[in-house]
Amino acid sequence: MKPRILLVEDEEPLARILGDYLTHSEMDHRWIDHGGQALEAFREYKPDLVLLDLMLPGVDGLTICREIRKVSETPVMMVTAKVEELDRLLGLELGADDYICKPYSPREVVARVKVVLRRLRPTSRPQDSLFRCDEAAQMIYVQGQRLDLTPTEYRLLRLFLSHPGRVYSRDSIVDLTYDMDQEVTDRVVDSHIKNLRKKIARELPDREVIYSVYGVGYRFEI
Repeated sequence: MKPRILLVEDEEPLARILGDYLTHSEMDHRWIDHGGQALEAFREYKPDLVLLDLMLPGVDGLTICREIRKVSETPVMMVTAKVEELDRLLGLELGADDYICKPYSPREVVARVKVVLRRLRPTSRPQDSLFRCDEAAQMIYVQGQRLDLTPTEYRLLRLFLSHPGRVYSRDSIVDLTYDMDQEVTDRVVDSHIKNLRKKIARELPDREVIYSVYGVGYRFEI
């Protein structure tokens, strides 16, 4: 069965071009050009992924994303011309799986859609064949080799392993990884990520798994 993509975009030329690319990539799609129709279309169409513009007539994309997250874990990719960091963080904190800024390449959008959909498919190689987390011992193994992690690095990697592919802002990393009474700056988070990358690279020298998402934070892919 072809993947179903709900495209919520009020700019008709963009929607038609992107729709053509989706069709060419063997994906079905339904186009909605008004925010007020998006949630009803979501319930009826039952998409595998939502491509959601932020600025829409009727109901804005952030509200739509919030309502979808109340009832579903269906991936949501926000597509918007608003590039301010606050908008990025807010969109991601509401549960968006990716954030694409206009102007964009339709080919890149489709490629990123495929990456998100690929994460949803069962694979012949389970995740723990590469990474294995022993929560009782607070240890993580890569291809059977134990990583020499600090407690903070362990919590960081455990967080990434719990939701591979999800983008985490630095603020959300602090909230989910560090103690409440710790004063943690972005530089501290970046330093821990740098050290974690080095330790993983010793076991996986030809493979990158922690990606920087410009202006937002980090994403873990395996």
